[in-house]
Amino acid sequence: ATKLINFPARIVTTLPMDLTIFTLVFCLHDVFVNCNPAPFVDVVVDRYEIPTVCPREVETEDFIRYHFNGTFYADGKKFDSSHDRGKAFISQVGLGRLITGMDRGLQGMCVNEQRRITIPPHLAYGSIGTGGVVPPDAVLVYDVLLLDIWNTEDKVQIRTLHKPTSCHRSTAASDFVRYHYNGTLLTGAAFDSSYSRNATYDTYLGQGDLIKGMDEGLLGMCVGERRIIIVPPFLAYGETGHGTEIPPQASLVFEVLLVDVFNPTDDLIVEVKEVPEGCTRRTATGDYIRYHYNGTFQDGTAFDSSYKRNSTYNTYIDMGYVIRGMDKALQGLCTGEKRRIIIPPHMAYGEAGVDHLIPGSAVLVFDIQVIDFHNPKDPVDIKVTHKPQDCKGTSEADDLIQYRYNCSLMDGTLLYSSDHYDTPSITTLGADKVIPGLEEGLGGMCVGEKREVVVPPHWGHGENGAGEVPSSAVLFFELELVELNKGVPDGYMFVWLGDGPDLLFPAMDLNGDKEVPREEFTAFIMRQVEEGKGRLRPGVDADSIIQDMFNNQDHNKDGKIVENEVEEEPEQAKRDEL
Repeated sequence: ATKLINFPARIVTTLPMDLTIFTLVFCLHDVFVNCNPAPFVDVVVDRYEIPTVCPREVETEDFIRYHFNGTFYADGKKFDSSHDRGKAFISQVGLGRLITGMDRGLQGMCVNEQRRITIPPHLAYGSIGTGGVVPPDAVLVYDVLLLDIWNTEDKVQIRTLHKPTSCHRSTAASDFVRYHYNGTLLTGAAFDSSYSRNATYDTYLGQGDLIKGMDEGLLGMCVGERRIIIVPPFLAYGETGHGTEIPPQASLVFEVLLVDVFNPTDDLIVEVKEVPEGCTRRTATGDYIRYHYNGTFQDGTAFDSSYKRNSTYNTYIDMGYVIRGMDKALQGLCTGEKRRIIIPPHMAYGEAGVDHLIPGSAVLVFDIQVIDFHNPKDPVDIKVTHKPQDCKGTSEADDLIQYRYNCSLMDGTLLYSSDHYDTPSITTLGADKVIPGLEEGLGGMCVGEKREVVVPPHWGHGENGAGEVPSSAVLFFELELVELNKGVPDGYMFVWLGDGPDLLFPAMDLNGDKEVPREEFTAFIMRQVEEGKGRLRPGVDADSIIQDMFNNQDHNKDGKIVENEVEEEPEQAKRDEL
């Protein structure tokens, strides 16, 4: 039976119009007659699998790599197959290196396209055949799968998929880069991926450590940029291929994400983000600093944060306790200052990195905020912000004082305030009831005086902190002295202000009856206080003090003091009590 060529399903090379019509008419005329089909006069191409996207078609002088099965048209018997050999066929198109029919049939083909190419004998091996494999006058059928196309004029192709809005630096020769990639052949078959290893590929650019095409394709990239890099075989692994995954003469496609870049000559980069007004002191070598930070890589991936731990990082400056780049960056800072610090790996953790935290050769980015700093030799810093003109006396040891205060960290975080209790705070100076730095700040104040006092931790709560006070925190106090009650030395209930009476008992015996009961003793003591000749311990109930003093003098406990009880009292005891 006659077999017609199905034009809609196949692409047929152009035939003369009269020959096409003649063949069609002849076969229609002979439908019911045993008619042999007309011989093929040109290549017949059946494109039975066409990829959706075809960025490039085969042209004359292109090199191609393809798989094929070769069969005879007459009986379908296979005479050759690259699949059976396990190796794709490589050739150049249109220059006579293939049989003429194949040269024509491969034109316009796309990678991943499958087509059936039917070749008449005069465009194949003719009336002679070849090597006892292909008989004379054989029509050949090739089922072809195109794997690769390239040309000697090809260059590295770069297509940018994403580029960050802000790009402060792009890669250049001699830079060290860290990048992720997926590597495929033109067909999409994967041959390697850094993601599968969960590790970036790290290398220098322009020093021959990469294939030439990759060295070129990575130039000019920004951190965070994504690219497709297509490398022709002669700029990749060429005729030898690489391992079992990359065949000879394979074009390579890399989807690349640049993670990091630096140069071995790089120094620390410091970007000042915010400096508080009125900065009078900056960090220096030997200072102890508390700061918060967020640590990221150049692509923005976070690796650590003091904020998440809700605890500052505390260290001495330029004494080798932190990485070299940070030691350098922490100098010259103000309290409250914010900086971005970019540290190259040779000033950070180098090629080794830190296990499970920081990869080798990673550039580190720290956004820091200084909370406070001090030097172990710092004194308490006292600044008087208001002092009354009429200052009749100043606070000193043993005085009972009332004062208002706000206690904050140096970043302004309020920790404690007397306003919270609606009443001033009360303490006796020198009684070790407050931290030494506050004791120092409260000394020598007039009633109504206001001060700002900076207390370094060795004058405060030290390395351990206390309550809401973090370890090694510098404290800032705003103080106002509200009331001052002059005190007596520790261990005393009453002291004379000047010399006491030469004869104590007659002075106590107000009515001259040679005995001093409790009421008369009280009247005597209160008269000394009112006349400014003596002072009771402030902050303690006066009646209780006087009762204790009376009991100490009334040796026989008969409810009255007589002269011999006073005279028998040792001199030291007299002074302690009276």
